[in-house]
Amino acid sequence: MKYLIILISITFVLQASVLNASGLKTYDSNYQTYLKSKIEITYPKTTTVWTAPGKVKLEWTTKNISDKKTIKFYLSKNDMVVQELGIFSNTKFIDNITLDRGLESGDNYRVIGIELFPDDKFNVAKYATPFFTIKKAPRIAKPITLEKSEPAAKRTNFDGRNINYVDELTVASSKIRVSLWDHGRKDGDIVSIYLNGVAIVSKYHLEYQKKVFDISLDTTKPNDLFLYAHNLGKFPPNTVSIEITDGQIAENIVLNSDLKSCEAVLINVSK
Repeated sequence: MKYLIILISITFVLQASVLNASGLKTYDSNYQTYLKSKIEITYPKTTTVWTAPGKVKLEWTTKNISDKKTIKFYLSKNDMVVQELGIFSNTKFIDNITLDRGLESGDNYRVIGIELFPDDKFNVAKYATPFFTIKKAPRIAKPITLEKSEPAAKRTNFDGRNINYVDELTVASSKIRVSLWDHGRKDGDIVSIYLNGVAIVSKYHLEYQKKVFDISLDTTKPNDLFLYAHNLGKFPPNTVSIEITDGQIAENIVLNSDLKSCEAVLINVSK
């Protein structure tokens, strides 16, 4: 009777170990060993092309692995792991896996799957797909938003005197030549010429002969050139003839100035 009870107990244990919690047979009681587990990844395959960054899917089949078990998937390039794709329950399908942005284009990628926590620690199901291709997604060019530049504010006064603009010119070069001389009778006029608020001719006694000088313009904004009178001479106001040339064309302008106001011209450099 004693041996009969022991035999019944052993038989019950062996029969109970034939099925696991999900009803899948993983243990062969006849040979006192676990059934060999297997995994096969059916997607991606050789003809698959993934795009990185992007969303991808995995499909696989298993043998002797419970649905409650988990499988870990890796992405490798030249047999080096470049991304862990994740750990998933043995559902045979998973979607919306995000590929890393830093993956490079190539046709030497493969997915590797490994069974986690196997019943038989000496037999772990593994599988590596054939090589397939990953392409780099083209960069999306960001639209360039050009900020609208505000019109350059005109100088309205200088040293307590009003600035009045009488003309606006456009020249082909930032390097220009300016000539000035007395317009009309020589009557002792003393003037200064300012460019962008800086004197380029200071307290000059106007002559009939031309005074010639070269100046550099600011290409990023209109340049203001104005006449500043230091006296009124015998016949006010002070009047100056100015010739401006960029090497291609020349423009003649007459500017007047008294002790309360200055006439000016705006000069732009074409782009």
